[in-house]
Amino acid sequence: MAVSDPPTTGPDWPLAIYEALKAAGVRQLCYVPDAGHSRLIGLAHDDPAIATTVLTTEEEGVALSAGAWLGGQRAVLLMQSSGVGNCVNMLSLLQSCRFPFLTFVTMRGEWAEFNPWQVPMGKATQAAFEIMGVTVFRLEHPEDAGEMAAASAKLAYDSDQPIAVLISQRMIGAKKWTEVK
Repeated sequence: MAVSDPPTTGPDWPLAIYEALKAAGVRQLCYVPDAGHSRLIGLAHDDPAIATTVLTTEEEGVALSAGAWLGGQRAVLLMQSSGVGNCVNMLSLLQSCRFPFLTFVTMRGEWAEFNPWQVPMGKATQAAFEIMGVTVFRLEHPEDAGEMAAASAKLAYDSDQPIAVLISQRMIGAKKWTEVK
């Protein structure tokens, strides 16, 4: 089983992202379960004003986000970098139809990675988004989370742009294999 070592102490960046999403009017949050997003997912689940949807695969989140927009709501997709490759074909929908899109991606295959299977997609994540026309921002410091989330939401929803915020692996903490007894 993989578990995370806690990151270095600092600002509660998941709370800052949550508050920025609330202020931006996000009403739907979809995700494939991910330990790096667990606090943000928990905050959304505890909020009756946000509908949460567990996905079986990440590309469903692109479609859900487009459908939410067509229905008059704003959605956000939470995923891990290993799932970005699953979305490439669906990302073409965003460009073709000019849908706004916002995703927060916890990075793997970077700082202190223990699993070699995570490295290739970790290296390709930013390029995969960019080749599909998605603007990419990197969140490296917890104290920047609220401002980054607010600015990204504004750009996505007010300008009909696809935006991905890549959250540094260092912010989520190193993962390691542990034996479950």
